[in-house]
Amino acid sequence: MNGGDVAAAAPAPPLEWKFSQVFGERAAGEEVQEVDIISAIEFDKTGDHLATGDRGGRVVLFERTDTKEHAGSRRELERMDYPVTRHPEFRYKTEFQSHEPEFDYLKSLEIEEKINKIRWCHMPNGALFLLSTNDKTIKFWKVEEKKVKKISNLNIDPSRAIANGSMPSSSVSSSQKQYLANGCYTDGSSGCLSNDFSFPPGGLPALHLPVVSSSESSVAAKCRRVYAHAHDYHINSISNNCDGETFISADDLRINLWNLQISNQSFNIVDVKPANMEDLTEVITSAEFHPTHCNMLAYSSSKGSIRLVDLRQSALCDSHSKLFEEKEAPGSRSFFTEIIASISDIKFAKAGRYILSRDYMTLKLWDINMDSGPVSTFQVHEYLRPKLCDLYENDSIFDKFECCLSGDSLRVATGSYSNLFRVFGCAAGNTEATTLEASKNPMRRQVQTPSRPSRYLSSSITRVVMRGAESPAVDANGNSFDFTTKLLHLAWHPSENSIACAAANSLYMYYA
Repeated sequence: MNGGDVAAAAPAPPLEWKFSQVFGERAAGEEVQEVDIISAIEFDKTGDHLATGDRGGRVVLFERTDTKEHAGSRRELERMDYPVTRHPEFRYKTEFQSHEPEFDYLKSLEIEEKINKIRWCHMPNGALFLLSTNDKTIKFWKVEEKKVKKISNLNIDPSRAIANGSMPSSSVSSSQKQYLANGCYTDGSSGCLSNDFSFPPGGLPALHLPVVSSSESSVAAKCRRVYAHAHDYHINSISNNCDGETFISADDLRINLWNLQISNQSFNIVDVKPANMEDLTEVITSAEFHPTHCNMLAYSSSKGSIRLVDLRQSALCDSHSKLFEEKEAPGSRSFFTEIIASISDIKFAKAGRYILSRDYMTLKLWDINMDSGPVSTFQVHEYLRPKLCDLYENDSIFDKFECCLSGDSLRVATGSYSNLFRVFGCAAGNTEATTLEASKNPMRRQVQTPSRPSRYLSSSITRVVMRGAESPAVDANGNSFDFTTKLLHLAWHPSENSIACAAANSLYMYYA
């Protein structure tokens, strides 16, 4: 189906999720190092590559392997009605140190190496290109495979040498020493002539010629550009433009527009900083370009609103084209209302018709053609509402959960506590609300009888679907929650029902 037809699509049957792979699985009782905790996950547009970033500033790349076992690309096989029954399988490709810890001497501020976001860029050739950012600096990386040729000496057996100096194919010794890339041997000897070498009487029976004995591939990552010194506050988002030439970076108060080829200049397109900082009432929490219109972008705020911006209107886009926010119900305001309304992540659907947003308690699906309220609201962990005071005391209420949509825009997903994540059906009439655990048995905490959606009218023209609420104070199976284990980061494969999610330092992958 088209990604823009979410509301009109027929209800799809609930998916049965299965465990696929895990990378970096912890042993029982193993302590997790802070630098190994995953802080970013991103599939590329083809779904053949997956990148993760961690708090130690490293970027790890994985590549898909199951499609390579069949002749031709996956799209060609689908056109031939070839039955593709295998689930996505990935393998480790390479890793590199993207960022190092720094210190801003002017502000006496330590800059963490933690990777905040990763975004894949357009790949015009066989190389991979991606952007990674920490709190202050964005880097543009090129990752490619290079052929490394190994040279060894042609070792001719004198007893088999032919008078004219030619060599039969069987004359190459199969028991040669181990060699290095430069042609020298691992035992310290060299295949080259030394300074004290002398020819024996009668000369050599044959000529020793260096030859290329093998050629191996080596994956190398090279930083092509560094985009620095453009943000006074911590960068929370980067997003590529569909034109393949520009991208945006956003911090708490500003959004900057960059050209990938120019690292020493950016344009400030959104600035919400007031003249007097005491008048500051909201900050930017996330920003993303429209997937098909290069002139449009959206950004969310700590007050729970989303603003749609058209770059054609003016150079400085302080005035928005559309504002999406949900009206507050009368008498429902409390001390925590504004805190839990803060949006931590937004994502466009593939066709750009819908925007998915995540605040602390809910997922909301917005139609960009209807700014009166969300099309659907999904309760992620409503049973935590009585515990908001405890969550505030231990700062868990400020956790920033990410969200994602399936490639066909029929489902949405986001994380929760106790390493749980939830998948909801968002097509009209679909009541799917699945709870999964980031473990080898994802259905262990599955809701056996998911609550039916309750519908009500939030306004005269907007129908909101509330879905996924459970009994208070406990999870779906009555288990107490562990607020120290949280699933903040996850990504949905762009064309298949496959999810990658991070539980501390472990990367889990599931398929349906």
